[in-house]
Amino acid sequence: MDIALAVIGAILMVLSIVGCIAPVLPSVPLAYVGLIVLQISAYGNFSTSFLVIWAVVTVLITILNYIIPALGAKKLGGSKYGERGCFIGTIIGVFFGPLGIIIGPFVGAVVGELLAGKDIEGALKSGLGSFLGFIASTFINLLACVAMSIFYFTEMFGNM
Repeated sequence: MDIALAVIGAILMVLSIVGCIAPVLPSVPLAYVGLIVLQISAYGNFSTSFLVIWAVVTVLITILNYIIPALGAKKLGGSKYGERGCFIGTIIGVFFGPLGIIIGPFVGAVVGELLAGKDIEGALKSGLGSFLGFIASTFINLLACVAMSIFYFTEMFGNM
């Protein structure tokens, strides 16, 4: 049973990294669940504070995934309309799979800026900012998933 849990956890770790590239999978939450699965097996011996810290990190990164693209739009001259459009585009994009998650913030920011009366050039610049924010968010997810995977496999192989 313990080896099965360790294998399930390892699969979750691999899927979490895949989820950074294919954003239809919730990458960081998958990695955290992998840590929990290892913890309930005989191979996990994480401290409570370690698990709590990673739970907080997981929640924060999950929230930031919705905020960072809007901040990117704002950084490149986007208005509140562009920020809100980017946020709405991110939420709507989730329902359209990986491509929607990538394109949604961009389209939302552009539409928001156009509704605010900005010219197409300014709206596209805001959209670019949201896309760059998405890339930054993806990088943060990847860092967290790789870090949790390192902890996972170090712990698993150290206790076998």
